[in-house]
Amino acid sequence: MSSTVGGGAAPATGAAERLGIVPGMVIQELGWDNDVDDELRVAIEDTIDGDMVDGDYGNVVDAVILWWRRDDGDLVDGLVDALTDLVGGGAIWLLTPKVGRPQSVDAADVAEAAPIAGLSQTTTAAVSADWQASKLVAPKTPA
Repeated sequence: MSSTVGGGAAPATGAAERLGIVPGMVIQELGWDNDVDDELRVAIEDTIDGDMVDGDYGNVVDAVILWWRRDDGDLVDGLVDALTDLVGGGAIWLLTPKVGRPQSVDAADVAEAAPIAGLSQTTTAAVSADWQASKLVAPKTPA
């Protein structure tokens, strides 16, 4: 089974582009486990021409890739934690297993958790055979 983006048959390499990831960005990855989509991870790292950073990075990041499963705990807490290093106006891409896959997260749970965490959901996209992504944006902070 190949990775797809949206309803088409684009490979995972197109998914990084679809997530708005461009060369030179600093991307933080949270919630990694052995069930994540490695093709998508490689496509992201190829696009930024480097490795994604983890939660111990300690500096600002342009975007966060947050892998989240139903049993990972409280989604609001996970989203608030993901905001820690995110630059004002940056995006959190919440990656959850697609409906029907083990550990899938109900879309209503995302819609409820995002505003509580101070985020707005703007986009949802299929990024691989097993994972979908929801783009959550934080309010811009005054300069």
